[in-house]
Amino acid sequence: MKKSPLRFLFISADIRNRLLITLGLLTIHRLAAHIPVPGVNREAIASIFAGQGAGTSMFGLLDLLSGGTVSIFSVLAMGVYPYITAQIILQLLTPIIPALQRRMEDDPREGRKWMEKWTYYLAVPMAALSALGQIRLFQQYATDAILNEPIGFNLPTFTIILTMTAGTMFAIWLGELISEHGIRNQGLSLIIFSGIVSRMPSNFGRLLADEQNRVALVLISLVIMVAIVFAIVVVQEGRRHVPVMYPGRRMGNRMSMPVKGTLPLMVNMAGMIPIIFAQSILTFPAVIAQFFIRSETVWVQKAAGWAQATFGGSSDAYFILYFLMVVIFTFFYTDVLFQQQNYGESLKRSGAQIPGVTKGAATQRYLTRVLRRITLPGAVFLGLVAVLPWLVNLLMPIEASQSSVLLVSSAGLLIVVGVVRDVYRSIEAELKLRGYDSAVLVR
Repeated sequence: MKKSPLRFLFISADIRNRLLITLGLLTIHRLAAHIPVPGVNREAIASIFAGQGAGTSMFGLLDLLSGGTVSIFSVLAMGVYPYITAQIILQLLTPIIPALQRRMEDDPREGRKWMEKWTYYLAVPMAALSALGQIRLFQQYATDAILNEPIGFNLPTFTIILTMTAGTMFAIWLGELISEHGIRNQGLSLIIFSGIVSRMPSNFGRLLADEQNRVALVLISLVIMVAIVFAIVVVQEGRRHVPVMYPGRRMGNRMSMPVKGTLPLMVNMAGMIPIIFAQSILTFPAVIAQFFIRSETVWVQKAAGWAQATFGGSSDAYFILYFLMVVIFTFFYTDVLFQQQNYGESLKRSGAQIPGVTKGAATQRYLTRVLRRITLPGAVFLGLVAVLPWLVNLLMPIEASQSSVLLVSSAGLLIVVGVVRDVYRSIEAELKLRGYDSAVLVR
């Protein structure tokens, strides 16, 4: 039986040091997450998360991405969300702007460096705008004033925006330190991961607080979590291996035979980005309607009330639309990513060819058709993950709120499983690179 090289985890001094550095930086991040933003009314913030509607749904998503810091409005309340937004914007602009597309195709390595640099630059104004927008949205949904001073062009507002922007860049900096000195290329993911996991003990405590249904809630929660983790692993590991013939190599005066290989296409290439897109856009009408709910015009007031009722995050129509939009955005974002990679041109440059398919553009079209077919189960799966709290609430055999049943939200669990899987593979690759490969040790 083959043994995993992870049993050599603490034998390798370099790997051990990287793990300790990662844990230290994550500890610093969690400590900083409890530093409050000055001049904010905590009770007004708590009233928003205690309610229901568009505000609770939208801020719940921001709370997830920031690692639970939005609900306490700390200096890290924005988390790394502005950086993720900047990254998505640049990815979507690349196939639209010919100059950006040529830059990525001519020299992929330099193109990635350019993309990373401008993602950092764009993250700063995105953080400032997001901080201002978040303050205004909080004020719209809060029952009391969230700031001691009115929001406007004054020193208190500027100080809060500057503090939140600095907190975002600090979180991004910690993530980069983890990627450089800790577990490679996992910094930002671990920052989000640590925030999601940190809320599990308090959620479990709420399950135990229900003395009447305590046992049933714990069992239901465990069954749901095991089922979700199993489904996530199956879908995320799903691949369609497309056969590829690679040209033989010249060895002196002889030419070796062509080599058979495969090109793996992922069932879910988009990750959880479609969930973020769908929820952000779907709650937008309810956010806009909040400004017109007290309009003196009757039809405007009725339209605003309908928008809040439909897109507020509590109606059945909202969750049905949510599911459909996640499926649509999964196909859209997968197409965008796949067109950027341009496998048809890459295979043509290396001399490789899919049997029976012409090289170049025809190969790209063939792979796009295959990818769209296998994306369907991944898109449906993401849609079910997005609306799982609603489904659980409908099927619950006992009276309990959906938030108290799930230790981690379904979208959060998608992140947790993905990060654990990537960290495992990263550590395993590092150990094998250093010679701690136990594949030859057979019991």
